[in-house]
Amino acid sequence: MATIFSRIIAGEIPSYKIAEDDRFFAFLDINPMAKGHALVVPKQEIDYIFDLDDSLLAGMALFAKKVAAAIQAVIPCSRVGMMVIGLEVPHAHIHLIPIQKEGDMSLANPRIRLSKEEFAEIAEKISSRIN
Repeated sequence: MATIFSRIIAGEIPSYKIAEDDRFFAFLDINPMAKGHALVVPKQEIDYIFDLDDSLLAGMALFAKKVAAAIQAVIPCSRVGMMVIGLEVPHAHIHLIPIQKEGDMSLANPRIRLSKEEFAEIAEKISSRIN
């Protein structure tokens, strides 16, 4: 059975897509830690990030770098933090989270709620900054 991320990539489940190429897909997390919190996933369904071959892992990092730059251009933040946990969905993924301080990356922090309109506006602004 396909993961939820594979189903998002296939368009079976709606998402707030911000970037895509032939190997990777980036979209807003629907349970965000901050405005602009995005996920970057390979289109190839591989569970564990360190099971990606070297070329795919390097490409994913470079794709995430472009997405992070676009997030930082749109969302006021000191940095865009990167987190890889990989337990909640069996599909390799990177979290990109706009932060002001280290504590903003804590999983113990409450998640924020955004309207569909806010998600769509943020996705559009970030997407327009992807090179």
